[in-house]
Parts: sequence; C-alpha cells; structure tokens
Amino acid sequence: MIPLQVRKFDASQLVGEDYYLPTEKLIAGNPKQTLYKHYSDASGKFFTGVWQSEAGKWHVQYSEEEYCQLQQGISIITDHEGNAVTVSAGESFVIPRGFIGTWEVVEPTKKIYVVYEP
Repeated sequence: MIPLQVRKFDASQLVGEDYYLPTEKLIAGNPKQTLYKHYSDASGKFFTGVWQSEAGKWHVQYSEEEYCQLQQGISIITDHEGNAVTVSAGESFVIPRGFIGTWEVVEPTKKIYVVYEP
C-alpha cells in the first residue's frame, strides 16, 4: 500500500496545458485557456489545480461542485436568470453543481480551483 502524503500546493511546479473552448460554447472572443493540474484522487472525482483564461465569454453548465480562489483578474459569472456576480483577485467563491449560465473574463483571470465531481 502506498502511504498517504500531504501535498503542498506549489503552482510554480505545475506544467500547463493550453486549450480553446468548443465554438458552440463561445459567446464572445476565443480565449486561450490554460489548465495546471495539481492533484487528483484515485477515483478521479476530486481534483485541484490552477486555471487561467484570456478575455472572452462562454456558456457554462456545471456537473461538479467547485471552490475557486481568484489570484488575478476580473470575471463576471451570470446565471441563466440573469443574476450576475463580479469576482476579482483575492476573492473566493463556490459554484454549485447544476449551475447554468455564462462566464465572462473581463481582465485575464487566474484561479486556484478545487473540484468534486460525484
């Protein structure tokens, strides 16, 4: 059995993977996004890392629970009823499973994420 170990979250040691969103999700722009994977449990249901995005706007639909802590930038997250929340560097928030709406990156955004996908 492999011993359980505490893993420090050191973003400087992570390797990023660049990607672009599918065109059917895009509303404005075509932002390059980068994912830096930090940790995933054996089940693949719990994972952490860093995500960053250039400016743009797209549709989102969450099947997971996500805790976010913005490291830089400004984004506006709007639900399907038009209720908007502006988040900026230094703020933390949770997006619940089942959330449907849009994510707009106003200023290039970088966040630490913690996700649980049941």
